[in-house]
Amino acid sequence: MMTLDAAVMRFAALIVLASVMLAIFVHPYWLGLTIFAGLNMLQASFTGFCPVAMLFKKLGVRPGTAFR
Repeated sequence: MMTLDAAVMRFAALIVLASVMLAIFVHPYWLGLTIFAGLNMLQASFTGFCPVAMLFKKLGVRPGTAFR
């Protein structure tokens, strides 16, 4: 079973990759989603607050070391 840390990082990676693909094939404004994801990861590294981590925790993903 995967840890909370791995789930959050995988989710962030999927968001970034999806937004880049959407920017290439649909419209460049989709890069805003990449910017949002990057800013959210940056603030989470300083504050420890991550809404996706909270959601995954409620879904029963076991804790890792970064988001407790």
